Amino acid sequence: MRPTEHRQSRQCFITHMTRLQLINRVRPLKKETPLLPKIRLNFAFTAIIITGLLVLIPLVYAQTPDFEELLVEIDNRSNFTGDFSATFTLESKDPDEGTETNQVRFFRRDDEDKFLLLILKPETQLGQGYLNIEDGLWFYDPESRQFTYTSLSESFEGSDANNDDFGASNLAPDYDVALATEDTLGNFDVWILELEAINDEVTYPFLTIWVTREQGLVLKSEEYSLTKRLLRTSFYPSYAKVGESFIADRMIFVDALLEGKMTEVNITEITTAEIPNNVFTKAYVERVNR
Repeated sequence: MRPTEHRQSRQCFITHMTRLQLINRVRPLKKETPLLPKIRLNFAFTAIIITGLLVLIPLVYAQTPDFEELLVEIDNRSNFTGDFSATFTLESKDPDEGTETNQVRFFRRDDEDKFLLLILKPETQLGQGYLNIEDGLWFYDPESRQFTYTSLSESFEGSDANNDDFGASNLAPDYDVALATEDTLGNFDVWILELEAINDEVTYPFLTIWVTREQGLVLKSEEYSLTKRLLRTSFYPSYAKVGESFIADRMIFVDALLEGKMTEVNITEITTAEIPNNVFTKAYVERVNR
């Protein structure tokens, strides 16, 4: 089980949330009646109450979502039916190595599970790229002009972000909900969902996510190893609405094993303009480096 303190918020991310309160009032009967009619009335009133409860039970349960379906909704809100491109700026802080900044041009096509990351900064890494296509994730080095197979679970350029943090959301096909509880995170009413992986292709076997009850957006995530050791805590304090989808335009990844080590990702120049098919090819990655 996750320690209680992990459920508490460290900061407030979004404001002005509307809260709805449901107030049920029961009004007493005022008119006195003879004894026999009163007994009959009590039986009738009891029957009405029981019938009312039977009607209300589905309404109460309706307020609690199907959490497996909620994972599907989270994926749908985060993913795009068309193309998506943007510029990512990553600032990584390491207590031993200092601060490093990377800038990346990013292209993604969720319906084909493809993405391309082209490194713009630092200059020493200009032209390096990560291409995720049908046969896996490939790293390209313009100096050797070679593609090397790599893993989605690997750290991106030594930062606290992983390669799969840049791909489409796949919570529903990869995880089951083991436990769901209600809580608050800052000013938000949230569901806390404890997830267990259903395959061995995921980066983290266990996740705990804080999801807003109103919009179904992930505000926080804790990622655990197979032995349920906390490896990383991720925060998503800001979202941009792009078409019908929501993209976290600010992400903070905090290393749970090394104090003070963290990476912040800011996303700008977001567009859903159609991307040419040849962008998601090795030939394109090679060509942009000539």
